[in-house]
Amino acid sequence: MWWGRALFFLDYIATGRIAPEHIANIVKGVTDGCKESECALVGGETAEMPGFYPDGEYDVAGFAVGIVDRCDMIDGSTIKAGDTIIGLPSTGVHSNGYSLVRKLVEVAGVKLDEYSEELGETYGEALLKPTKLYVKAVKAAKKAATIKGIAHITGGGFIENVPRTLPEGVDAKINLKAIKKPAVYKFLEETSKLDVNELYNTFNMGIGMMLVVDSADSDKVLAALKEIGEPASVIGEIVPGNKGVILCQD
Repeated sequence: MWWGRALFFLDYIATGRIAPEHIANIVKGVTDGCKESECALVGGETAEMPGFYPDGEYDVAGFAVGIVDRCDMIDGSTIKAGDTIIGLPSTGVHSNGYSLVRKLVEVAGVKLDEYSEELGETYGEALLKPTKLYVKAVKAAKKAATIKGIAHITGGGFIENVPRTLPEGVDAKINLKAIKKPAVYKFLEETSKLDVNELYNTFNMGIGMMLVVDSADSDKVLAALKEIGEPASVIGEIVPGNKGVILCQD
């Protein structure tokens, strides 16, 4: 079933002085992301702005245009108590919370090129893993069953993103023990000393995307995701409530 897709992407890069090798690396990253998302990179702009940006600093932005039939839109309106929440794992911090991450690196007194036995790699490698894309995973899940709701766990973590897909009268109950967090989160938790709610309101904490499906369809969706190599798992359920998020340890 064709249910919608991204059509094209345009990028924008601004810097004080154009360093061809740096611009080439940025464009390669954008291109790789577009290929993975089955989206065409049709153009963009590179602006050299000396006096506005210091040498070595740059700003990157972009936007995508997509299309979907109204009848295929996933808007969360059919979500009900008893539905299952499936989590798709993140590769790490992704693209959110870096103001805090930079501060925590400073507070911990570690260097990005310093190797960590706990992480099994350098701090830089752990903290700067590319953001995982979920286009193929969502397509596979959608072919297997009806996806009632979907939430991309970006800035604002679970606390701010999950309620956007919930209708009135229900909460999302998340089982924290069901989430396998990347090792880097132990460093962030211990260094920040934030409580659970603050952590799940800042970071993705190991889940980059959340799907809501009927409980009868969860096994079919998990099997479809496993078939494409996506290690998804059930991380919670929908319960009666008021468009909130319940974090629990059971």
